[in-house]
Amino acid sequence: MIPELLGQILFLSGTAIVGMLIHRLLRLDLTLACLGAGILAGWAVPLLGIDTGIRAHSLQDLVFFVILPVLIFEATWHLDPALLKRWLSPIMLLATLGVLVSCFVTAGLVYLGVGHPTGFPWIAALLTGAILAATDPIAVVSQLKTLNAPADLGTLFEGESLFNDGAAVVLFVIVFSFATGSMAESSNHLVFFGTVFLGGLVLGALLGLVAAIVVLLLGKVPATSVVLVFTAFGGFYLAEELLHVSGIMTIVASALVARIALREQETTFLSGIVDTWNWLGLLFNSLLFVLMGLVITWDMFREQWLAMVIAIAAALAARAIAVGFCGVLTKPMLRPISGIWQVLLFWGGLRGAIAIALVLSLPVSLPYWWTIQSMVFGVVIFSLLVQGTTFKPLMRYIEKGRL
Repeated sequence: MIPELLGQILFLSGTAIVGMLIHRLLRLDLTLACLGAGILAGWAVPLLGIDTGIRAHSLQDLVFFVILPVLIFEATWHLDPALLKRWLSPIMLLATLGVLVSCFVTAGLVYLGVGHPTGFPWIAALLTGAILAATDPIAVVSQLKTLNAPADLGTLFEGESLFNDGAAVVLFVIVFSFATGSMAESSNHLVFFGTVFLGGLVLGALLGLVAAIVVLLLGKVPATSVVLVFTAFGGFYLAEELLHVSGIMTIVASALVARIALREQETTFLSGIVDTWNWLGLLFNSLLFVLMGLVITWDMFREQWLAMVIAIAAALAARAIAVGFCGVLTKPMLRPISGIWQVLLFWGGLRGAIAIALVLSLPVSLPYWWTIQSMVFGVVIFSLLVQGTTFKPLMRYIEKGRL
């Protein structure tokens, strides 16, 4: 068992390193390079007669309990708490109402285009909408930094992504429970949503305080990394497995509270923590796209190409409606979202890590799992190839005042 697990870890890590080399040599975006490395590995392994033991149906625990905690904690740690506070109201609006609008618009359009009562029912369309409601602007944020864009805009992108990831996962859990028959029809879903979402925030705040106290008591740089990494994994496990609240919101809150509580230790106990999270984030983000490449099959594109096209159009339309609707509602706020920023939020709302994680967690026992996986993969690939590569020219176009 242990040698087999070690072999899988080494295989995935080695493929991720190949992706990093492709990124370096061909100057491709890292996520695209790792996706390509995963596809190449998935094609080459059967030819060599090697069985890695990695299957689409066995990826749920790896993605949720190993990869997600690191990605969420790392992204949150880099947020500026002061800027987050400034834009918290628009961010929460986008992450709650915006997620619901995006989910139901996507579901409605996908069902009209693909759905049929037996093969692809309404609940399958809702699952697709919930998965695609989560955004992942890592590539966009890095481009904003190279263009010296306002820090407020980067915070709006990152803050919305973190909180809407949590909301989308809770929404996914509710819809998934219906799909599998594990939630009663009479359940108050709004109360459930609020309890899981806010419960994760409260738990995360408590864990962040505890982590900060332990860091101060230990008083050593290496120990700080150990404590915070343990907080990421332990907080997610505690939230999801024992207390049944949002693991993502727990990680977001714990990272924010720990960073604020330790703000005076930036040059002491926290001097090496940024490097720790940078390499962990690099590795685990690369692993996620390698996994996506491994489970992609050419049959998806041959048999599900129309469903992919419909999903791409639905996801774009839903994102535009959600951002525009929330943008109008922010006008009376202290920090309204301008029309130009709404355009950037729309086109920069890429789908990535969370969407992949959620769709890989679907059990193959669901008759429509492969259709949903094909559509989500199609949207993610479109996000990377089209939106991700054209965002920088769009930003430059806007900077010249032509929009």
